[in-house]
Amino acid sequence: MDLGTRLAELLSYDSSSPLIFSSGLFLYLFVGFLFVYHLLRRTITARLLYVVAFSLFFYYKSSGMYFLLLLLAATYDFMIGYSLYRTRTPWIRKMLVVMSVAINLAMLGYFKYTNFLVELSNQLFGEGFLAFQNIFLPVGISFFVFQSMSYTIDIYRRQLKPLESWLDYLFYLSFFPGLLAGPIVRARDFIPQIRRKVCITREMLGTAIFLLLTGLFKKAIISDYIALNFVDRIFDDPTQYSGVECLMGLYGYALQIYCDFSGYSDMAIGLALMMGFRFPKNFDAPYQSATITEFWRRWHISLSSWLRDYLYISLGGNRKGRTRTYLNLLLTMLLGGLWHGAAIRFILWGALHGIALAIHKMWLSVVPGAKLAGREMNPVMRLLGVIFTFHIVCLGWLVFRADSMQTAMELLHQIFSNFQTNIFPQLFAGYPLAMTLIVVGFLLHFVPQSIDRRVEGLITRTPMWGQVALLVVMIWCVMQIKSSDIQPFIYFQF
Repeated sequence: MDLGTRLAELLSYDSSSPLIFSSGLFLYLFVGFLFVYHLLRRTITARLLYVVAFSLFFYYKSSGMYFLLLLLAATYDFMIGYSLYRTRTPWIRKMLVVMSVAINLAMLGYFKYTNFLVELSNQLFGEGFLAFQNIFLPVGISFFVFQSMSYTIDIYRRQLKPLESWLDYLFYLSFFPGLLAGPIVRARDFIPQIRRKVCITREMLGTAIFLLLTGLFKKAIISDYIALNFVDRIFDDPTQYSGVECLMGLYGYALQIYCDFSGYSDMAIGLALMMGFRFPKNFDAPYQSATITEFWRRWHISLSSWLRDYLYISLGGNRKGRTRTYLNLLLTMLLGGLWHGAAIRFILWGALHGIALAIHKMWLSVVPGAKLAGREMNPVMRLLGVIFTFHIVCLGWLVFRADSMQTAMELLHQIFSNFQTNIFPQLFAGYPLAMTLIVVGFLLHFVPQSIDRRVEGLITRTPMWGQVALLVVMIWCVMQIKSSDIQPFIYFQF
């Protein structure tokens, strides 16, 4: 195969091999991109055009021609936002923001929920009532749609002035580090950074290297390995395994999804930092939470805060009495579950968390001295709260991960009726590396933040050659431990 053909293959879209942060191709491309980016850092327009072009190429490599959908979203919301700001007539402003939300939700609904509605219709009215559609779900559509809606809603609320340049808005919406799986960056946080002078300090670069190292370790070493070599096997057929193995499989999935998603977020934040942009923190050791409310302040922070500000508060929040507050929490989490995907299991997952949040809210109102977060509890109550909250979250992950309710029930049946503690030594003997990574992953998760900051500071103070060496060693470790092709991030399907 000649060089031209090979290059054409690398630059063209391949649905079986989307471009992701942990792939070798992306790392090579990003090094070249970063070199040119810093050459253009003093010419604002050229820099913006360059980043937008790379971002669109990155999205093309992930979703093919659906990058045109991104251009469409950037165009209509830019125009609606501009009209919202210039219009003073209340009913016209309300009509414009409703139009923006409706178009975004319609686009999201078509790609994510068409076949779900077809399936429900066929169950209600008989098979063949409606035909399933061959619809490809564009990667990251849930994330950039929410970002775009926050822009027009903030302008409607007069919390943000619209951009005057379509290029700037396209830059915001398509910025590749957070394009495919967040964090969901608010326009009012990101827009002021767009035309700011590029200034990357040694501290920023060190933090970025630290985040890339931790992100690669979480995703490509812990998450991918335990998924392929242990977790997936348990969930494929729980009846073939003992209760101990099923429980460890459930714990393994809790670690897998955390390492997968927080690993992506770490890399996204690190890549953006290397370009002089700051993203909000998206995870804060969520399994250290001692209450379900605290968990949602630590897990997928950009989504939970988005749902709070644009959905929960819009529904009335806690301003209309206790009963309405509980209903608002339940509805918010139901819609949050539906955001993750068009399936009953996601709705049940959202319902579980909505009910848990409502019960905790009720508990706070009727029990004197009840605490909102674990940091406010005494050590013993905090420990008990962490254990209880973690298992509530794991119950949610069981519904979230299982292909069907039958699989979920089979796994629970094995745990409660076939739990054999004598299997533990065999489990570690049969899956030595997977079990080691699960134990190490949870131990690292519960390391105090002060130690994290010390390690980050140490890496920041390391000379440039040492930081590069650490990255090379991490990439080498990834290549040694992976047992198959690079695995897509879990949240790409949402």
